[in-house]
Amino acid sequence: MRAVSQSILEAIGRTPVVRLRHLVDSRCADVLVKLESYNPTGSYKDRMALAMIEGAEARGALKPGMRVVEFTGGSTGSSLARVCALKGYRFVVVSSDAFSQEKLRTMQAFGADLRVLPSESGKITPALFDRMRAEVDRLRQEPDTFWTDQFHNTDAQNGYMNIGRELLEQAGGVLHAYCGGVGTGGMLAGVSRALKAAGCAARIVALEPASSPFMTAGHGGAHRVEGIAAWPSLPHLTPGTYDEARAIREEDARAMARDLARKEGILAGTSSALNVVAALQLARELGPGKTVATVAVDTGLKYLAGDLFAN
Repeated sequence: MRAVSQSILEAIGRTPVVRLRHLVDSRCADVLVKLESYNPTGSYKDRMALAMIEGAEARGALKPGMRVVEFTGGSTGSSLARVCALKGYRFVVVSSDAFSQEKLRTMQAFGADLRVLPSESGKITPALFDRMRAEVDRLRQEPDTFWTDQFHNTDAQNGYMNIGRELLEQAGGVLHAYCGGVGTGGMLAGVSRALKAAGCAARIVALEPASSPFMTAGHGGAHRVEGIAAWPSLPHLTPGTYDEARAIREEDARAMARDLARKEGILAGTSSALNVVAALQLARELGPGKTVATVAVDTGLKYLAGDLFAN
């Protein structure tokens, strides 16, 4: 059990891992799912947000009285809003109505100045992210502004490395494969770095929705999997970071989100379910006696107002 934390920021990390029981069979490897919904904002992005803000403070790039800006689909914005609120920075966030209302309202609840750009029929498209990025480019030119730049900021990887360290410890030191969806690529890069540094030879598999196959087919597309397949350029994913990229059908991920809730008791969103679809593929390929790990990146409570869990 944890000691009493002196700040909510100390409650980030050390999230539990569960072994799937009902979605696997005797022909499969073990599948472990790390529940990042246990972080304070219910998302793995808490790790990245804290690392980026404290990294900038340590370098002197972020000082008292400055403001922080970022463009985001929601979970990063919620995490940055909380960290900035606690540290006393004004946070301006550019997002869109393509993302869940729960996420947008959470950012505002923590005091963020939210700028919402309209989408095309609620779809997440490369053009939408171009417009969000252009708005942040304008904002960051203003005085006393720090842009966290999550797609390039290597502090993000430092924050995510603890997922890899924790997973390896919780798995008893043995992992044969790890898979994760790619948004900025920071989590996959951080976990990969941590596993390799520990001498773990687990196969690292990068994931994306088949409707927006940047890595597997070289082009984007419209989709509704929040948090991933957001940007064609992925500087975090340097050569050797991962062994394979796979595209997973969005409809399979949406069905898996419902199965996870009803069969395993894990309430998670589409990107988390996409991770599990791929983990089960790998588990069938590797077979008994092996271990596959992935991450449920946030809580399904962020998606109840949409149609994901509607009958």
